[in-house]
Amino acid sequence: MKTAFIFPGQGAQYVGMAKDFYETFEECRQVVDEAAEVLDFDLKKILFEENELINQTEYTQAAMLVAEVCILKGVERMGAKFDIAAGLSLGEYAALVACGAMSFKDAVKTVRQRGIFMENAVPKGKGGMSAIIGLDKETVEGICKATEEETGLCVVPANYNCPGQIVVSGNIEAVEIAGEKCKEANAKLVAPLKVSGPFHSPLLAPAGDNLEKTLEGVEVNDPKKPYVANVTAEKVTKAGDIKKLLATQVSSPVKWEQSVRTMLEDGVERFVEIGPGKTLAGFMKRIDRAIPVITVNVITDLDRLTEGGDNVGSEKHTIA
Repeated sequence: MKTAFIFPGQGAQYVGMAKDFYETFEECRQVVDEAAEVLDFDLKKILFEENELINQTEYTQAAMLVAEVCILKGVERMGAKFDIAAGLSLGEYAALVACGAMSFKDAVKTVRQRGIFMENAVPKGKGGMSAIIGLDKETVEGICKATEEETGLCVVPANYNCPGQIVVSGNIEAVEIAGEKCKEANAKLVAPLKVSGPFHSPLLAPAGDNLEKTLEGVEVNDPKKPYVANVTAEKVTKAGDIKKLLATQVSSPVKWEQSVRTMLEDGVERFVEIGPGKTLAGFMKRIDRAIPVITVNVITDLDRLTEGGDNVGSEKHTIA
């Protein structure tokens, strides 16, 4: 059965994620310990002890990546194999590690800088994001374009999560106006997100420029297995394009629904969601309900790797 490993993005984090893997398996413990040595903050405290920093972008991103790779080691320990990988926004780095395109240590260092760049790209309170539920993408795109023309401000689709769910991002005033227009167009829900910036919008271009400079010093290899890039929703099999795709990604829409469809067209019959929560399983439920998704979030989920899987999940709005 052709299998894809998929990794969630920022927004699915919680205190205690991957703790049972860390406490149970030596190879999982090594992942956290290795990351703790290269990070400039107390990683284990943020991962495992009650704190507020876990939801602050500059810390969240590195912590999420470590948790995902920690859980990945538990999945690999079970002998599970994959044919293709993808990750939503931040999750793309876990996919790169799984595919052997980037070392874990380099990914952790890069994501730490990515989080700082994204946190600081736009002054606090100036940017925002909202999830739009119940409208098709053409309607949302048209509303964003009309709002930009009316206001001279930025608001764009930032995440194409699944049919009927698109996240918009930009200047806070424009996001609010676009949200009202979406309500007028009979959106089922317009939900402002608790984020620290207008991620995946052109306002994050400076963060992308800084990230591109950081990536110059990072070794990237041809993936041993292909992965699907957020920016293009296309398979990547060569190292040459990876750095540019990662730098562009922070200010470009995340084409998650399109990425999933690319994998389905490639013959994927089963998805394994590796990391906190069940967000991507929730999206899959709306993309193609017939496709099984196994979510591996806690250690007891490993048993399900030898079973069928399900496609039941929550729909938190992972965004970065």
